[in-house]
Amino acid sequence: MKNILNNGIKSICTFLILGFVLVSCNKKADENESEMSSSMNINEDELHTKAKAIFKELPSVMPGSENDNAALIELGKTLYFEKKLSSTGTQSCNTCHNLNNGMAGVDNEPTSAGAVKGNLGTRNSPTTLNAGFHFVQFWDGRATDLKEQAKGPMLNLVEMGMKDEKAVVKTIAAIPEYKTMFANAYDKVKTNEQITYDNLANAIAAFERTLVSKSKFDDYLAGDKSAFNNDEKKGLNTFMETGCITCHSGALLGGNMYQKMGLINPYENAKDLGREEVTKNEADKFMFKVSSLRNSAKTAPYFHDGAVKELKEAVIKMAWMQLNKKLTDQEATSIVTFLNALSDKRFDSNKSITIK
Repeated sequence: MKNILNNGIKSICTFLILGFVLVSCNKKADENESEMSSSMNINEDELHTKAKAIFKELPSVMPGSENDNAALIELGKTLYFEKKLSSTGTQSCNTCHNLNNGMAGVDNEPTSAGAVKGNLGTRNSPTTLNAGFHFVQFWDGRATDLKEQAKGPMLNLVEMGMKDEKAVVKTIAAIPEYKTMFANAYDKVKTNEQITYDNLANAIAAFERTLVSKSKFDDYLAGDKSAFNNDEKKGLNTFMETGCITCHSGALLGGNMYQKMGLINPYENAKDLGREEVTKNEADKFMFKVSSLRNSAKTAPYFHDGAVKELKEAVIKMAWMQLNKKLTDQEATSIVTFLNALSDKRFDSNKSITIK
């Protein structure tokens, strides 16, 4: 009888323990689910509404393109790939801003080699995709638009190394096909008077205004919520909740303001003074144009000096320097998932953008 009673008590205890374990497991599962829900913080409709308020669909055309014509764009495209615009005849715009074979308008180098052997630029070459939407050009904003930007590298001794504007014009004017192309583009009598440095830069800018890069994020913002999977939506929410939108907002997710590199915690590279080198104003020390994050997954390495190789590392460093936040590995990975979804749709499934 005693044994039966003891066995009964043991059975009851075992049942109670199992019940407790099951309740605890269920409670833990509920807590995890609640925590995951809390990490999203908002439901899908609210997420979409918030995203639309902070970001914008990328327009189909760039400012100034209404004045471009097919002949001008074709001329600009040819000039973009023209290596004779460099002193050695070995380097074109496309050398550092590669649009071929799946490249996203960059060379994926920390800084670019110049036409003259041994010359090396001091800043990372930014992508030409969507460049015409930026509020200024170059990291330090020293050019106001694409046309002014196009004039710089050809005469930069560290980059393409041409002696002066006259040398550029003389080189291009000596190539017969350009005489016809300039005349067609500018609708003039076929003489060399259309081949000017100003017209040349204007044509390159016209071509670059065609380099509009659309991603599935645009589809999402337009109302197709299925364009983003759950991980990408979570990444979008993490991106917003972390505070990245302080600088990376609008249609470009950046490209619309200057910001100090190392706003709260300093950046290791203190040699490049940024915009101060242009304005000579100490208040502009370490100020750089905020990068657009479109196609950022394709444009490594990162920052103005190209010192960071991996996107995840760049995300972690930026959160610390600019927001004083130490991201968890999960948070950083989530944000990178979102950033990957900002790549041009032509990059999906290993498709490539080949311009020429």
